[in-house]
Amino acid sequence: MLQEARIYSLANVGGQAVLVLEEVNGPRLLPVWIGLYEGGSIGMALAGQKFPRPLTHDLMLEAIKRLGAKLEKIVIKGLKDSTFFADIYIKREGQEVVLDARPSDSIALAVRENSPIFVAEDVFSACPELLKPISGEEVEDFKKKLETMTPEDFFRDLKKKEGETGKSEGEK
Repeated sequence: MLQEARIYSLANVGGQAVLVLEEVNGPRLLPVWIGLYEGGSIGMALAGQKFPRPLTHDLMLEAIKRLGAKLEKIVIKGLKDSTFFADIYIKREGQEVVLDARPSDSIALAVRENSPIFVAEDVFSACPELLKPISGEEVEDFKKKLETMTPEDFFRDLKKKEGETGKSEGEK
């Protein structure tokens, strides 16, 4: 089952970027650590920045369009050994083509095309639960937590959760 998501926040944290996705029709958040360059590409697209020459993600979208295809959606489909996996869904002449891709590249494309972003329920379920803040104070506390949280902290909690259930990612 897929859950629609959107970008909740994007921040540079200690030489990396953390992109937080929020479940559209639910309370969950999903932090995804990405490279600074990929974070910059997503940030530029969110800010509506345009350049005289195409950047990599712009070039890929132009190629998709010129081939008569359309970016339909992206799906964060899995999490294995602390690495997220995604698929890009492209449609051309009624045929669907699915490309394996990094979530950061997938999201950079989706933001530029205003295409939907989905997260597999298994991914949300496998991660330590982070819920959307409600009050202004909770939002500020969450931002402070993100500033100090590392991928290792997040995935350490993930390993604890797997140990509690007795199941590994492959068993779910």
